[in-house]
Amino acid sequence: MFDLTELQAALRTASIDGWLLYDFRGSNVLARRILDMEQRPIGSRRFFYFIPAQGQPAGLVHRIEAGALDHLPGPKHVYLHWRELEQGVARLLAGTRRVAMEYAPRNSNPYVSRVDAGTIELVRELGVEVVSSGNLIQQFEAAWDDEQWAMHLEAARHTTSAFDRAFGFIARELAAGRRVRESAVQAVILAHFQEHGLVTDHPPIVAVGPHSADPHYATSAATDVEMGEGDLVLIDLWAKLDRPRSVYSDLTRMGYLGRSVPEAYQEVFSIVAQARDAAISCVRDAYRAGRPLPGWKVDQAARDVIEAAGYGPQFVHRTGHSIGQETHGNGANMDNLETHEERLVLPRTCFSIEPGIYLSEFGVRSEVNVFVDAGGEVHVTGGPAQREILAVLRDAAGERP
Repeated sequence: MFDLTELQAALRTASIDGWLLYDFRGSNVLARRILDMEQRPIGSRRFFYFIPAQGQPAGLVHRIEAGALDHLPGPKHVYLHWRELEQGVARLLAGTRRVAMEYAPRNSNPYVSRVDAGTIELVRELGVEVVSSGNLIQQFEAAWDDEQWAMHLEAARHTTSAFDRAFGFIARELAAGRRVRESAVQAVILAHFQEHGLVTDHPPIVAVGPHSADPHYATSAATDVEMGEGDLVLIDLWAKLDRPRSVYSDLTRMGYLGRSVPEAYQEVFSIVAQARDAAISCVRDAYRAGRPLPGWKVDQAARDVIEAAGYGPQFVHRTGHSIGQETHGNGANMDNLETHEERLVLPRTCFSIEPGIYLSEFGVRSEVNVFVDAGGEVHVTGGPAQREILAVLRDAAGERP
C-alpha cells in the first residue's frame, strides 16, 4: 500500500532529495507496484510521479490518459506535445539536486535497471544527479508484510511435501519394476501443486545423471530421459499460493535411486551443504552483531568454502536470488559472481541460498530459503536443510542407514 509518510522518511534517511518514478507501457513494474498500480490497466503513454523527501508529490500525465495517477496524492500536470513533457519533467524536479530512479550504474543490477538510458539523460541534462533506487525498491517492494510471510510459510509446507510425493512416486514405480521418465515425475509435482492451490511460472526441474550437471536444465519432451536404480536425481521446484500478492517458496533436493549413496556423490554434496550453511551463518552473524550486510558477502561466504575444496570453477552461478511475487524477486541477490551486489540484506526480505558444484558426469545443489524478520531474526524455511543425499529406495522401504 502506498504510504507517503514512510516513503519520504526513507528518502530523508538516505539523503536523497526525491524519487522520480517513471513508466511507459508497463516497462517499469517496480514503479507500478510502488504506486499501487499493478492491478490497474497499463496505459499507452509515459507518466512521471515525483515524491520529494519533503513536501507534496506531483505527477505528469498525457492528456489522453489524464486520470492515470488520480489515485495518488498531489497535483497532476498534463502534457500533450513532447516539449511539454520535457518542460513538465523540469517543473517536477525544480530545485532538486539528487533523485532516485530505477537505474543501476553500468547496468550492474538488471533487476533494478528499468528506466531507459534516454530518460536518464533527460533528467541529468537538468543538472540533477541520478542515483539508484535499489535499496528503496527493497524496502517498499521486496520487503514482505505479515500476510506475505504467512503465505510463504504455507507455500513452503506444500513445496516441501512435494519432494516426498515425487521421490515416493519414483520408489513405488521402481519397486514395481517400471522405469520412470523425468517428465512423469514433473507431472506428479505439478499435480501436487494444483491440489494444494499453488501456481508456478515454470514447471519444476527433474534432472537425472548428467542433466543434473546443467544448473538451468529444463525438463521437457525434447530432453526427457528415463531413470532407474543407480541414478542421481536433482529436483528443483518453486511455487506460490494462487492468491493476490503471494510470494514464492523455491527449494532444491537431491536423491539417489538406491539403498546406499556412493561416496563420490555424498562427498561433493557435503561440500555444497557446508557452503550453504556458511552463507546462512554469514547472515545470522551479521544480524546478531548489528552489521550492515551487502549481498555479495553472503555469496562470498559460500564461495570460499567451495573454492577451498578445489571446486571453485565448478560453482558457476550466484549463491542466491531475491524471492518475492516472482521466483526471482527484486531485492538483494546473494551475488559476487554475476554482479557485485552492494544492496543490503534488509529486514522483511527473503532470498534463496543455493550453492552448487557441477561436474561433467553429475551436479549437486542444495537450496533453502532465508527470511529475515522485522526484528532481525533469521528463518530458514522449507523444512530441515538436507544433510545428505536421500537414499530413495532405502528410505522408501523404511530401512535404517
